[in-house]
Amino acid sequence: MVRHGKERMSRKLEGRVALVTGAGRGIGRSVALKLAGEGAHVVLNDLDAAPAQAVVDEIRGAGGEAIACPGSVSAADFGERFIQTAMDAYKSVDIIVNNAGYTWDNVIQKMTDEQWYAIIDVHLTAPFRILRAAQPVIRALVRTEAEQGLSFHRKVVNVSSVSGTGGNAGQANYAAGKAGIIGLTKTLAKEWGRYKVNVNAVAFGFIRTRLTEATADSGARIEVEGRQIRIGINPDSAKDIEARIPLGRGGTPDEAAGAIYLFCIPESNYVSGQVLVVGGGQGSG
Repeated sequence: MVRHGKERMSRKLEGRVALVTGAGRGIGRSVALKLAGEGAHVVLNDLDAAPAQAVVDEIRGAGGEAIACPGSVSAADFGERFIQTAMDAYKSVDIIVNNAGYTWDNVIQKMTDEQWYAIIDVHLTAPFRILRAAQPVIRALVRTEAEQGLSFHRKVVNVSSVSGTGGNAGQANYAAGKAGIIGLTKTLAKEWGRYKVNVNAVAFGFIRTRLTEATADSGARIEVEGRQIRIGINPDSAKDIEARIPLGRGGTPDEAAGAIYLFCIPESNYVSGQVLVVGGGQGSG
């Protein structure tokens, strides 16, 4: 509570530079808005330029700082371009949230190589490339800061899923990618501890976004790099999923963003290599 006559308390991420993929809609948008609201300068990505710019405009309209870096995270050069955008605009890389992704489901005997690699690329290869590109930049920043007598923690938050922690029928590609990102998280927590980088993951359960929206329209699609990908789930299936969640409902994008935020703030400076399950009690044991 701010007392009358006192200055407003400093925001927790004031001046930090946060990079968020898949931030034009859903969870990523909520993450970008949350971090910006706490004072971070946000470099946000979306596959489509228009929604990315809309979030930038929303942040700037609220008095924050943001810039868009649109395009496919699966592109071979995206990691380098993303990191360079942050350095050109804000001269630092302090927080990285690897959130971009989608699902393209099928049982294994019907899953094509194209389905397999498309999902592995977006959920595992893309974060790997972004973090690989970030390493020399972070190392140089840490060295310069040390010479100036400065020291603070940087944060990486990778988005996994309960499909990655426990598997899910019809999602061999997605579950493998989301399990892989946990391995990458735990490895980088060990490699980057010397740079004071905390590397953690959140494993989401059923979060209500356009990808999981209950719809009777079996023809609902999104376009991803020229591919028509079916989205949404049958309303009866949605009810069944929510009935199995101890809290009795799916989560919201803002609630999902709140979990990511916990790993971005100073209070989590001694937490690294961990996976936080965010499923309303589902997938927690």
